[in-house]
Amino acid sequence: MSEHTNVALELDDIQRGVLSPRPTPYAATYLAFRIDDRAHGRELMRRASTAVTSAADPVSPLGETWVSVAVTCRGLEALGVPRASLDTFAWEFRQGMAARAGTLGDVGESSPEHWETPLGGPDAHVVFTAVAPDPAQLEVAVDHARPAYDGLSGVTAIWRQDCYALPTETEHFGYRDGVSQPAVEGNGIPGSNQLEVPLKAGEFVLGYRDEIGGIQSPRPTVLGRNGSYAAFRKLHQKVAEFRRYLRDNSTGPEDEELIAAKIMGRWRSGAPLALAPQADDPALGADPYRRNTFLYESDDPEGFTTPGGCHVRRANPRDAAVAGEVRLHRMIRRGAVYGPPLPEGVLEDDGADRGLMFAFVGAHLGRQFEFVQSQWMNDGVFFGANDAKDPVTGSHDGSTGFTIPRRPLHRRLAPLPRFVVTRGGEYCFLPSLTALRWLGELHD
Repeated sequence: MSEHTNVALELDDIQRGVLSPRPTPYAATYLAFRIDDRAHGRELMRRASTAVTSAADPVSPLGETWVSVAVTCRGLEALGVPRASLDTFAWEFRQGMAARAGTLGDVGESSPEHWETPLGGPDAHVVFTAVAPDPAQLEVAVDHARPAYDGLSGVTAIWRQDCYALPTETEHFGYRDGVSQPAVEGNGIPGSNQLEVPLKAGEFVLGYRDEIGGIQSPRPTVLGRNGSYAAFRKLHQKVAEFRRYLRDNSTGPEDEELIAAKIMGRWRSGAPLALAPQADDPALGADPYRRNTFLYESDDPEGFTTPGGCHVRRANPRDAAVAGEVRLHRMIRRGAVYGPPLPEGVLEDDGADRGLMFAFVGAHLGRQFEFVQSQWMNDGVFFGANDAKDPVTGSHDGSTGFTIPRRPLHRRLAPLPRFVVTRGGEYCFLPSLTALRWLGELHD
């Protein structure tokens, strides 16, 4: 890895949604658009360049409220970006998420033929994301962005997903979410793990050196530099089934919470097993830096405290000995809950659609998002567990269980059903503010 050097990020040109953590609590909405008229699409980009908040603004004019704009490959085509330029983008991005379904584990009920229209289809060209501390301010943010697309008959709003984050910061399975985020060199925002050296800016922002010394940037430079890629996914959560699995595999309420922690790698409060191996510690779980400042290799190489196959250790093995150089596969993750919570204690599904809108942000779709999804989440070979999949998000078919390492005998749980179903997704490009203006000024 290259040595640690300071890099000056052009924060005033990078969309705030690339690097900034979201407020807590918050509300968010995703709006997808189809471009039917190229001139109107370009006008949308030009207007969007004034609605988007940059990463340099610690507080936007609207406070903790901001708008991001992302464009799919088909969207860039609809805007008239030349083929020679499109060919310089990541090939996974050019193929689109639906075409990558096999690699991502989007099979069976998660396969693209079951996805929610228009996700994965030819019509999702532009995705606006608005984030605010509460629904009222969110509507203000959407209103702020509305002039960007109002009155453009050649741009059609085709999909909206409203999301929120609870004050508890938990998702529908009951765990605190968004606990672990990497530090990015030159960003100025501390990472959540104080033992992790900040990652090179080029891991997350195009046009800068990455961990292996390379610079990824689509051409022309005015389009690629200071941009990033995003993978948006709508993930339906089978909450009642998850609760029943925990109940059926446990000896009582206390054991149920222990199994829930062993599957996730954290107690529901966010306290990690690595720092609270015996019982939950809500004060630790609420501390944004202490709860994530730990390593695995010296304290727990065998996974007796934090199982190697649990969700958080798969998503970020830290310093543990695994296949793959961990620093090359780090991601910025953003999660937002959608749908009504299933009331506490209910074990039967009520038919409501609820889940997580998940966003990954990074400069390398292949070796970040796709690698983690295919090698770490949906395979166990990387840490010596054959074909075991992630117990929470893995593409299970009911054939493999979950093993909790312990002495003298490991504890084996029943085969896992699929708890999370992909309802759709898109690979997007997050242009810089300069690139949005450039797209707005394109000519045929």
